Amino acid sequence: MRNHSTLTSFIILGLTNDPQLEILVFIFMLTTYMLSIIGNLTIILLILVDSHLKTAMYFFLQNFSFLEISFTTSCVPTYLHSILSGNKAISIKACFSQIFFVVLFGATEFFLLAVMSYDRYVAICKPLHYVTIMNSRVCRNLILSCWASGLLIILPPLSLSLNLEFCDSVIDHFFCDASPILKNSCSDTWFIEQLVLLCAVLTFIMTLMCVVLSYIYIIRMILRLPSAQQRKKAFSTCSSHVVVVSITYGSCIVIYIKPSAKDETAINKVVSLLASSVAPLLNPFIYTLRNKQVKQSFHGCIKRFAFHLKK
Repeated sequence: MRNHSTLTSFIILGLTNDPQLEILVFIFMLTTYMLSIIGNLTIILLILVDSHLKTAMYFFLQNFSFLEISFTTSCVPTYLHSILSGNKAISIKACFSQIFFVVLFGATEFFLLAVMSYDRYVAICKPLHYVTIMNSRVCRNLILSCWASGLLIILPPLSLSLNLEFCDSVIDHFFCDASPILKNSCSDTWFIEQLVLLCAVLTFIMTLMCVVLSYIYIIRMILRLPSAQQRKKAFSTCSSHVVVVSITYGSCIVIYIKPSAKDETAINKVVSLLASSVAPLLNPFIYTLRNKQVKQSFHGCIKRFAFHLKK
């Protein structure tokens, strides 16, 4: 029998119950979190200070880095604090707030990746009109559209979930997630579950279709280029985005295509850990290591900083 008394908080079980393993998890997550913040902040600052990085592509990259910082900050610090303090309780209000921000930043990231694929399509397929098409007003409107789409995805299911009654307080995850929250409810959650699934599938399919269509046109255009050097250069401008898209969509596919119900929780934890800790750390390196302009800007800033120190 479930306890039908009014609950005011949930218990986050985390990734492990082993105290020694929990220390290793804490060190790993703290390290990846700090490095991802530093890496993404570096990209944001480089694009702000370098006049050579004022194109639409870098404007979108700057916003993507901001989303990466926001996404990892919405779930990792709370879990680190719970390990450090030993307090695994989280209030229901705080839990719903965390779900709101995690889904908002995550969904907005998907829409932004679709916009970035369109930007690469314009750059390669319509290079002479790139500056005209991707002007500052269009870029700002696209970013606002990404945020608005993220809000539209989270608000309907979240607003309905606020009226739920809860009988169970245990969340077998390291942050508040929709699935365990709905499992803890005494109320009928069928409609909300279907709405959550619909919103997730719509976001995934719409953005993936935009990415796939953009790259179909890009590949067709690249294959028409006369020289191998031109084709290589064109591919290199898209390679970083392709890698990031593969990581983001790949992790989402793994969550929703599970080998068995028994492994659902374990897989969700592992993939969520990769998405919230490892991916935000890798993405700055993926973009900087494969982008000559960003590397040149970084080296230039280091030289200027060293020169001012010598003074």
